[in-house]
Formats: sequence, C-alpha cells, structure tokens
Amino acid sequence: MNRVYLDHNATSPLRPEARQAMIDAMDVIGNPSSVHAEGRQAKALVERARAQVAELVGCRTNQVIFTGSATEAAALAVAQKSRHGGVFAALPTEHDCLRVWADEELPGLFDKDGNVDLSEYNFIDWVCGRVGDFWDHKDGSVALLAISAANSETGVVTPLSRVSPDGRINTLALGVIPYSVVCDVTQMAGKMPVLYEKDTRKASNGEKRPSYMILSAHKLGGPKGVGALINFTADDPEAILRGGGQEMGRRSGTENVIGIAGFGAAAEAAARDVAAGRWDEVEKLRKILENTLAGGAKETIFVGKGANRLPNTSCFATPGWKGETQVMQMDLAGFAISAGSACSSGKVRASTVLRAMGYDDETASSAIRVSLGLETTEQDVARFAEAWLEQERKFRARAA
Repeated sequence: MNRVYLDHNATSPLRPEARQAMIDAMDVIGNPSSVHAEGRQAKALVERARAQVAELVGCRTNQVIFTGSATEAAALAVAQKSRHGGVFAALPTEHDCLRVWADEELPGLFDKDGNVDLSEYNFIDWVCGRVGDFWDHKDGSVALLAISAANSETGVVTPLSRVSPDGRINTLALGVIPYSVVCDVTQMAGKMPVLYEKDTRKASNGEKRPSYMILSAHKLGGPKGVGALINFTADDPEAILRGGGQEMGRRSGTENVIGIAGFGAAAEAAARDVAAGRWDEVEKLRKILENTLAGGAKETIFVGKGANRLPNTSCFATPGWKGETQVMQMDLAGFAISAGSACSSGKVRASTVLRAMGYDDETASSAIRVSLGLETTEQDVARFAEAWLEQERKFRARAA
C-alpha cells in the first residue's frame, strides 16, 4: 500500500534544501560562541539562517531569536507580559502553547466560519476594563493578547490582517488605550505571504506590527526541535533560560547549529515557493477535495468554507461520526490525517476551536483536518475522497 500523507499542519516533510544544509552543518565542529576560526564558522551558519528566517517574515536579523520550538518561543513572549500591562489574554481558538498561559480568555464574537470581530463591544469593554485607577498613557499597553494569523485546525485566517498587529481602542472617557499582540504565524509562514497593514501613524517605517511573532521550523519543511521568537519591540525580552547568554543574552543554551541551519534553508525555500505561487495549485486541490466530498456526503459540514483560509487546510465534520474513528479508519486505508492539532492528539475531547465557533459538542467531536502539501497530487486527493466516502456510507448505514 502506498501511503498518502495529508497532515502537513502537524508537520511537513523535510525539504531537500534543509536536509543538505543540515548535512553540511554536521561537518562544522565549532561552538558558535567560541572566538576561534571553528567557532566563527559555526556562528556564520547561525547568522545566515537568522537572515533567511528574517527574510521570510519581514523583520531585521537582530529581531530573530532562535528557540527549541514554537512552544518555547510562546513562553518567552508571554514572560514579557509585565511590560504590557501585566495581563496576558488569549482567544479560545489559540493553540494550547499560548492558551494555557492565559490569565483571562479574550472575548470575541465568532461565526461558524471562524471569523472573529474584535471591534465589537465585548472586546472594547474588556480592554477598557484593563485600565486601572493609576494607569497613565505613558505606561503603554494595558495587556498582551494572543491573536494568531491563521488557525491550525480550521485554516481560517484572522480577518484583522494577515498578521495581527498591536492595536488601540479609542474611547471618549479614557482616550486611546493601546494593547500589544503576540501573533502565532506557525501555520501561515511558508504558505502565504506574511504581510502588515500600513499605518503612517505608527512606526517610522509606516507598518503596524505585533509586538511578538512565533514560528516553527518543522511546519515549513525544516527540522523538528527548532523555533523562533520575532521580537518587534524596542527592548530585548527578558530571558527565561539563563546561563551562557547565547542569542545576545535573550535565550541561553548552545545553539542547535544543525537544526538552525536546516531552519534557515527551509525558510528560504518556503519564501521562494510562496513567491512563485505554488500554494495556489494546492488550493485548487483543496477545492477539488471539498467539492468531491460535498457531492457524496450531504450532511458533512465544511468549517470555514466561507472564510479566507490557508490554501492547504480543510476541516470538516459529520455529526455523530467521531473524529478519532475517522482518523483510525483512514490510517488503515493508507492516509495520514488528524482530528485537530497534533499537539492535542490522544485527548478524546471536543475541539475547543469548533466549540468557540458555536458548534455543539457532537459536531466538534466529529471534525477531522486534512492538510495538503506541495507534493500532494490530484490522484492523492481522489484516492482519499473515494476511501473517505466509502467509510461515510458505512457510517450512514450503521446509523440508519
């Protein structure tokens, strides 16, 4: 049986460019903190990768801080909340690496396509509620908020902008109240351009940006075990890992030179693929998949179909047919898919993302995610659709 991998949002296969960069880095023996020639050679690999990642997400090289994962990058960002009002809040649709740190759940009005409108009164009231008796405008933002660029389960892109920027609420009584944002671009980076909204009132370069962004190498064809925090603020983040002062004192621990080299090479290749429009072809395959499934499964719900989504992601639910059951059935048929975020696999529970979007527990427990990759073919999509529809018919027969 030739297996078909359709779980790219969980992890993507290692790109050839990343593999070669890692093999080459294995021959570099120096510690990048050492001042001798061997150390400088290792340091050069790290700095080249830093430039490659910076080019992918549109930042300066000194704003890239390498970490062991996006989860670590999230923890480092959240640890800066004292500089942003002392409160960290997250939308209920955020990845657990951010949501578990939340002091409060960030209110937002969701529809069943996954759109969230943060301009509504409940969000405004929440921001205004962060203003204490002694807050002054010179104190800066009143809270640090987690607002992802695109949801990992549904693929829905946050409609505020492609990368959620720091923002502000205008009130008559309190004036302008700013808030800061940590934006998870893990799923978007390498699949869509990472763009910013223009605003000449902010920053000398005329761009609105989040305070922090997090991303992961293995989501875009790099190795597992490497991530990055992008720090757009004027101040270096306070380290949570202390010791030798690596990463310019922002994250101690000898850099994973081999993994970082692979990350950089993958970032460069991913940026090239986005610019070439290769993901447009993947989006066409997703449309073929969803149209085929919808034609044979009339009760299946395609989550976020009316929203702007990542080009490769399809999340759909057949109420009553457990997502975990579907994953196992498709696995036996030769297809790798998931029932939500891979980091939450093995936990039999309704999707918190779908529940936040207004779906009931039965529907939220029945959702699966199919995420395509650049190497996915139309034949792969057709084979999966045929196998899934066969199982769907059997489910209907049992339920009758």
